[in-house]
Amino acid sequence: MKDRINIGIIGFGTVGTGVVRILNQNSSLIERRLGIPVRIKGIADIDTKRDRGVKIEEGILTDNPLSLIGSPEVDIVVELIGGIEPAKTLILAALGKGKSVVTANKALLALHGEEIYSASETNSVEIGFEGAVGGGIPIIRSLKEGLVANKIESIYGIINGTSNYILTKMTDEGMGFSEALQNAQSKGYAETDPTLDIEGIDSAHKLVILATLAFGTPVNFNNIYTEGISKITPLDIDFAREFGYKIKLLAIAKLMNDEIELRVHPTMVPEDYLISKVNGVFNAIYVIGDALGSAMFYGRGAGEMPTASAVLSDIIEISRNIIKGSKGRVPAFAFQAGSRKRLKVREMENVISRYYLRFSALDRPGVLSKISGILGTNNISILSMIQKSRKEGEAVPVVMMTHEAKEKDVRNALNKIDLLPVVDSKTVFIRVEGESRYGNKGG
Repeated sequence: MKDRINIGIIGFGTVGTGVVRILNQNSSLIERRLGIPVRIKGIADIDTKRDRGVKIEEGILTDNPLSLIGSPEVDIVVELIGGIEPAKTLILAALGKGKSVVTANKALLALHGEEIYSASETNSVEIGFEGAVGGGIPIIRSLKEGLVANKIESIYGIINGTSNYILTKMTDEGMGFSEALQNAQSKGYAETDPTLDIEGIDSAHKLVILATLAFGTPVNFNNIYTEGISKITPLDIDFAREFGYKIKLLAIAKLMNDEIELRVHPTMVPEDYLISKVNGVFNAIYVIGDALGSAMFYGRGAGEMPTASAVLSDIIEISRNIIKGSKGRVPAFAFQAGSRKRLKVREMENVISRYYLRFSALDRPGVLSKISGILGTNNISILSMIQKSRKEGEAVPVVMMTHEAKEKDVRNALNKIDLLPVVDSKTVFIRVEGESRYGNKGG
């Protein structure tokens, strides 16, 4: 029997530092739970001089990651450098050498996950990626094991803390988008280039992983409809509040008759729903299963220690399997490889939802009838409406909440409405999920 598990860490940045910190603090606790100690055999990073504020043994740092991958003493390779390359090459090299791998690299798994998962199966080793979605929230393990008896019907998630922080500031303090973004950057919650976060790309990366596991199907990142929060205004947040909703950036996956919806976009959610109360940098993921019903997973979605906690959970799980000789006990895909089905992804134009529509219309007789007439001819019926202070001859906001409608019909209608001489600017529309306290029922 092995007397220890040796790990090689590639990447000594924020999360890598957190892994070392937790191992230093909780080594005896981990040994009591695992039965043998986990030891760091080496850490590879391009910067071997900078002090990270954690204690490591002399000579453990190297600038050569291949030395860890090739070492017969390393049991598990932990990739924490992020990005596509050289991370992909290093992970595949480690798997090819018969070493299990732990990673928190959601972009890599979203774009090349099928190749990586298949390589782990082919080489009879394991790939752990709990830290790739939701920081320290144990959502990956829950989908792969805790909910294994359920047919997962849908997943709704706030899975990007930066966007959630910005929307929280806009909702609670009335900030505009630019001000809220600058605030997030000043506190270190947003990158200098925040595009991946605010345009929904990071959430879409994570949704690929969740949908792959939940539905047992390969998911192409390019098939996920993705829309960010940069166009959300305080005006829309205020109108949402009047209807009994809050605006959140949601990642949504739904299974319907062997067809799946995959989308990331700003969404109006009833303000009395738990997910509407998730603020700041926190994440929350609703999973709805046929046996379970609904369950919400909540916690810190990023950061040094939460993500490092998830990384170490993978290290310990794989270590247990190595000790017991049971590698591959849980399939990388969550489904047996030969039992997966390629499900059709529903085109966004065929998605059915409710919609919030905000028109900027001149205050003239017959304007509302023209707008509602175009909506009606496109199979869109109005549930409720708000028209703010009238200023004759000037453009004023007219806000409507629709019944369920098809995305294609809504876009066709708005294209026609926006061409009307009485409409001052392009119509704003936001999709709606759930039922508000006023009985406004979503898709």
